[in-house]
Amino acid sequence: MIKDVLLSECVNKLKNNDIIAYPTESVFGLGCNPNNKLAVMKLLKLKQRKWNKGLILVASHYGQVKRYVNEHRLSCSHKNIMSKNWPGPITFLLPAKPSVPFWLTGDSSFLAVRVSSHLSIKKLCNAFGNAIISTSANYSGLTPCTTYADIIKQFGKNFPILYGKLGNNKYPSKIINIISGELIRRA
Repeated sequence: MIKDVLLSECVNKLKNNDIIAYPTESVFGLGCNPNNKLAVMKLLKLKQRKWNKGLILVASHYGQVKRYVNEHRLSCSHKNIMSKNWPGPITFLLPAKPSVPFWLTGDSSFLAVRVSSHLSIKKLCNAFGNAIISTSANYSGLTPCTTYADIIKQFGKNFPILYGKLGNNKYPSKIINIISGELIRRA
């Protein structure tokens, strides 16, 4: 039995610092409240992922992530690149404010951010009122989940999954360091 949950239930789970699965542009993602250390540590433990890699924040609009970004380090050119590519399936490594917790940045001074055009993500972030963590739904080293059955196989039949469809992208988002222009992950 698939444990599809409605948007309101997912928002309540996020507010209660639980982890949810949700559809993204290409694969299912795991998400939680990025501002709660306990929630993020639960997610990292579940995924068997090391904290020092950092995590992606996904948002419905830039205003949801602006408070995390050190905008003094962004030029007009950087901001133009972001505005031309967002909303969309590109994740940028942006300079993080010094106050951004290590559980988001890992051992970096950058924060991975994506402003999504995916309807389920936009609705989820808007209803939650903030960006959420976005990491592929899989145990580290395994293939990301692309079906409800995949999530059940890896995380169990009672794992909450936001009802919705995956986008049409074949691969997870491209990641680019906005300052250096370095391509970190290909799409």
